[in-house]
Amino acid sequence: MSEPENWKTVAERTVRHFPWYRQLPGWDAAAFARLPLMTAAVLEQHYYTADNPLAGSGDHSGYRTSGTSSGLRKTIYYSARDEADYMRIKLDAFRALLGDRRYRTAASDMGTGHAEATAADVFRSLGMDVHTLSYREPIGMHVDRLRRIRPEVLYTMPSILERILLTADDPSSFGIRQVILVGETAAPGWIWRTAERLGIAPERIADTYGSIEIGTIAYYSARHGRYLLTEGLYAEGIGAETLGDGYAPLSDPDEQVLVLTSAVRESFPALRYVTYDVVRDLRPIVVDGAPRQSFRSIVKRIGPDLKHGEKISIYDIEDVVYRHVRDAGVRVNVAGNALRIHLHGAEADGRLLGRIQEELQERIPEIGAMIRGGMLGGIEVLAETYDDAKNRGAVKNKKIFYT
Repeated sequence: MSEPENWKTVAERTVRHFPWYRQLPGWDAAAFARLPLMTAAVLEQHYYTADNPLAGSGDHSGYRTSGTSSGLRKTIYYSARDEADYMRIKLDAFRALLGDRRYRTAASDMGTGHAEATAADVFRSLGMDVHTLSYREPIGMHVDRLRRIRPEVLYTMPSILERILLTADDPSSFGIRQVILVGETAAPGWIWRTAERLGIAPERIADTYGSIEIGTIAYYSARHGRYLLTEGLYAEGIGAETLGDGYAPLSDPDEQVLVLTSAVRESFPALRYVTYDVVRDLRPIVVDGAPRQSFRSIVKRIGPDLKHGEKISIYDIEDVVYRHVRDAGVRVNVAGNALRIHLHGAEADGRLLGRIQEELQERIPEIGAMIRGGMLGGIEVLAETYDDAKNRGAVKNKKIFYT
């Protein structure tokens, strides 16, 4: 799987739908690997613009997401064909995750965006009654509704589920039998602790990975212990330094920045699109007798506004923390050059916090190296009372906060 077989067709479609692609150096390269990368800078100049022709076409749906580095909110467009492909691929992924289990009720507890907008239709297509919860409601209302609805399947984001677990007295009383996650990284340690609180097996917590630009990208297969890419996608792994803009090489040789090409997406230039997500062990495996691209985990995201984010992995931090504590929410803060790990709701004394701090430095080499090199002054691990009011400002909390 050295290059996608249909890349010339994808390139022709890209030129046809996006004439500005011809302005990019190397757009007409004879080899796939020499085509230009679809970076954030390219998209901000040509696609995430107020004068994007798709905005006024009348036959495209637009989905808005968080801002770009220029301060503008992004709008991503879907044609009717894109929408149909999105639904088909997502349904295939959900069927693979649910297997032959016949669930009847589902609850969608999401933020905003394409995944939230289409969740109800996906579950109805699977023959399920679906209830939608709004992230804008106080978390206590989420707990009350889940207790009343008792959905067999919960589709949500890790940050929202974590807030629910920290607020509910007995999350197992919800009767949830299957969780499908989307939107943020989910470390194995976090999944184990979450499953324990819900009273289900860890393999009943399924993780999916997607983006508003591409759709559903991959889902975690418990049978293979890896994320499997969905239909029509070809993945490359590149070094961070390949992107220019001062990115340093990733310190782990097993890590690469994920770059995607889609054979089905037509209203977004998904030709060597740089996700800025860092994955580990990207390689094809054999699934049901056929080669399938896969990776072991998504560990972090790089970007011009992330500062230490190129080196600090929330995935690795949470995997360490949940080896030691059970009921806690993790929030990572960088204040000046000090890294602070806040454990909300944790019952931990000074000795336990000290062990977590030592293990963070030992098991995550990047943190130790940053301390030795002076980029970080040290690590503080703090146990704090949980106050949900401090977590309402953002849907996604599994990121680095700067103060």
